[in-house]
This record gives sequence, C-alpha cells and structure tokens, in this order.
Amino acid sequence: MTKKKTLLSWSSGKDSAWTLYQLQQDEDIELLGLVTTVNQTHQRVAMHAVRVELLKQQAAAADLPLYIIPIPSPCSNNEYNRAMSAFFESIENLGATHMAFGDLFLEDIRQYRIDNLKPTGIEPLFPLWLKPTDQLAQQMLAAGLKTHITCIDPKQLPASFVGRDFNQQFLDDLPIGVDPCGENGEFHSFAYAGPMFKYSIGVLPGEVVERDGFVFADLMPTEEAV
Repeated sequence: MTKKKTLLSWSSGKDSAWTLYQLQQDEDIELLGLVTTVNQTHQRVAMHAVRVELLKQQAAAADLPLYIIPIPSPCSNNEYNRAMSAFFESIENLGATHMAFGDLFLEDIRQYRIDNLKPTGIEPLFPLWLKPTDQLAQQMLAAGLKTHITCIDPKQLPASFVGRDFNQQFLDDLPIGVDPCGENGEFHSFAYAGPMFKYSIGVLPGEVVERDGFVFADLMPTEEAV
C-alpha cells in the first residue's frame, strides 16, 4: 500500500503534538514535516506567540523538517491565502498527498481547511476530529505530554491561568464552560515533552504581557535540551 505522504499543520501546542503522536503510530503515514505560520514582525508562532527558536527545537525533537510560512501582522484573509498558496507552490517537489490538522470540533474551521486545500490536490486529515475533549485531555496527560500555557483569552478565562502547566490541577481549576482542550480559543500552549519527541525541550519562563486583547506568557529557550 502506498503511504500517505503527510505534512502536519503545527501550532507548537498540545493538540498539534498529540496529532503528531497519532500520525507517528499510523503505519499508513509517511511524515514529511511540520508546517507553521510565523508572525514576520515579532518572529513568533501566530497566536501562540512562541519564539521561532523554540519552534525549531520542537521540530528537532520530533526529528522532522520544519517549514515556516511568514505572514504579516496584522494578516488579512487574502494575505494569509496568498502566503499559503506560495508555500504549496514551493513544496510541489515534496510529493505531499495529505496534510493533517489538530482540529477537534469547530466545523467552520474544518471546512476552511478543506476549501483551502482543494486547489492544491492535497487531501486533509483530521486525526482528532470529534474526540471528546475531556477524554482527550486525560489521554494527553496519561501519555506524558507536557505543555505550558502561553496565551489566554481573558474574556473566557482569568489571566492567572497563563504561564501554568497543562496538568490535572489546571484542568480541575478551569471554570465551568471552558473547553478542557481550549478549542474555543480560551487558551493556547507550547508542548515541551511527550512521547512524540525524542527528548524534552528546556524552557524558562519569561515576562507576562497583555497585547491585542490577549494575555501572553513568554517562554525562553535554555542553553541545551533536557
């Protein structure tokens, strides 16, 4: 059987990391690399605000190539679509047949991915689609996935949650109505250890800032991997 030559849309967070783990266990999948949009102005992962250096360390720990798509800030839908089109043109020689996403249950986002891929001939994959997020969060923790919360939406979650680890205490403390995986945009994270990585990524906590209606907790790389 011909393997699905698959790129993974990589946000640097826990859902992307867990998607990677699922793909790694699928014998029908040949992983080609991680694909991430990066804010050109700040040189950080879009929305998660993770430094590019840490992003590169994740790719190294996963032993996969990293493909960075630079986008402006702010970025309109047209600018985003142009950046994505240019990326797909640039990797035609890779022979990618599929692209995987860590989306959980937001139908409009899923349809957006499908529509954007149609012109490329690349088929979308959604390994985590409609898995109950409370169970998914417990599976992540049980498997040893470790993440820091790098961004929260203070309209949905108190600012005190930013900078914490995603662990059982974090889940127990979440207000009623907040999705355990943050799928409604309540929080975003950075995965630094887990079964999808060959080694853990060393990070140090940085400053906490409020910007553009969100609260961000910076993470800085340590000198070497743990």
